[in-house]
Order: sequence, then structure tokens, then C-alpha cells
Amino acid sequence: MTLPPSSTQVPQLELRDVSARYVERGETLLALSDISFQIADGEFVALIGPSGSGKSTLLDIVSGLFPESKGTVSFAGQPLSFEERLGGSAYMRQRDLLLPWRSALDNAALALEIHGVPRRDARTRAAARFPSFGLAGFEDAWPSQLSGGMRQRVAFLRTMLADRPILLLDEPFGALDALNRVALQAWLIEIWESERRSVLLVTHDIDEAIFLADRVIVLSSRPGRIVHVEPISFPHPRHRSLLATEEFFWRRSRLAEALGLLDEPEEQEDSHSTRADTRSAPMGRAPGVPYDSGEMAS
Repeated sequence: MTLPPSSTQVPQLELRDVSARYVERGETLLALSDISFQIADGEFVALIGPSGSGKSTLLDIVSGLFPESKGTVSFAGQPLSFEERLGGSAYMRQRDLLLPWRSALDNAALALEIHGVPRRDARTRAAARFPSFGLAGFEDAWPSQLSGGMRQRVAFLRTMLADRPILLLDEPFGALDALNRVALQAWLIEIWESERRSVLLVTHDIDEAIFLADRVIVLSSRPGRIVHVEPISFPHPRHRSLLATEEFFWRRSRLAEALGLLDEPEEQEDSHSTRADTRSAPMGRAPGVPYDSGEMAS
């Protein structure tokens, strides 16, 4: 499935017919098949799909950590090998990966140090961003002294300080509790609206994908193929109140259907027993997919 260009300008990231294979217990398996899409400069794209569909593998390919078996990956119109892509994007995984022997400030500054910035200058530049990331006063805190949400903020600041045009986010809030996750989603969209980097986000959360992204790409089960693309037209700046709108619910339902999460009702002679059975057994669904009307009314 080939997607139309996101814009008339040269895309910041483009994948054409990308496939990936890996070997497990002596058997070669196809992880991704013929993936094609573009991300424009300043566009936020979310990637969603079942576990094992190759979402994280796709981020590894873009970042240069894993080679594609077929296809091309281009940055700003330039096709690059996986070795050439290494270091061309900023990659944040689900775990914060903070170094326990470095303070919050030194962890954030690490991205600059790796790219050759002297430590004193790196610390100064990182410290200047602490207030806007909600970290003022925590510069000298050790990772063990920070909450999960604060650790993710430090990790995201480290990612942003790498100053790469493409951000790869692999379920950055997946390990957090629901309240922290909601708060950090709102914080992330605010930061992105001021920075406008190109973002490729992997998530299992349908609500998160809709709230954050300009476009949501749905992958099938392995081998991962693009089965649906959902444009998200909510204007910016975005606020959590849009989750209660009719259009949000409609987008959520379309994505849930594309993921195969909307169960078809079983035909039974007694409609009342059908409703009772539906209420007693929750649908198989990802976080953020609502119960049906019968469950919501109970």
C-alpha cells in the first residue's frame, strides 16, 4: 500500500516498499512487508498495530539500528543506507534509560556531549530548557529520586537536545499509570506545537494516537503491512476536551475497526440474552476503545 505525499515539499522522512526479515531459531521470518509512507517537515504521525506487527522494528530501521531487507529510506529526499541513517534521528524508547550515576541535568545534557559539545556548555544549554519541560528545581536530582513522569520528561528533553529533525518515539508513556500518561500527552503536544519537529510515534493507545497525531497509520499482524491510514484534522493547539467530541469518537471507532477490535454481535434467538452476554464479557480492545452502548449504560 503506497501512500500519497503528505505535502508538495520534499518529505523529511520517506519509506518506499520497505520490508524486513529476521532470523529466529534458524528460521527466517518476515517482520514487515512493503511499507511506504512519508512524513512532512513538522508533521506528527502515529503508528499503531497489534503486538508483533513490526512497529518497533520500523523505528529501528529508520534510526539505522536494523537493516531493511528491501526498499529505500530517505531523509530530506536523500536515500540512505542503514549505516548512513545512524545518528540522523533522535530516538526515545519506552524505558527512560537514565544513567543512575548522573544527575537529571547531566542525563539531559548527555545527548549534546555525545555530539561533541563540551560538558559545561552542554549543561548550560540543558539547564535553560528545564523550566519549559517542567523540571525546574530538579537539576541535581538523581534518577532514583524522580517519579516515572519526571524521568520521562528528562528522557524527552535529552531526545530534543539531540537537535535532529526527526523524532522517533517508541511508546514513551507506555510504562506510566493512566493519570501520568494523560498529563504527559497534553504536555508533549504543547512542546511539539512550539517546536514542530517531524515525529513518528509508536503506540498501542488509540486515544493517544488521535490526540497527538496529524495522521494515524495502522499496521496488520505480522508481517506488518499498512492496512489503513486515518487523517486527523483537529486544529492546533489541542486540548483534552476534544476527546469528548463526536468526531473523536468517530475516528476512534474507525481505527478500532481497522485494528479488528470491534466484535460482530452473535445472532441469538433471545435478544435480551444477547445483550446480557455482551455486557458480561468485555470486548477485546486496546486502551481507549470504549464499551458498546449496552456496557456504557450499565
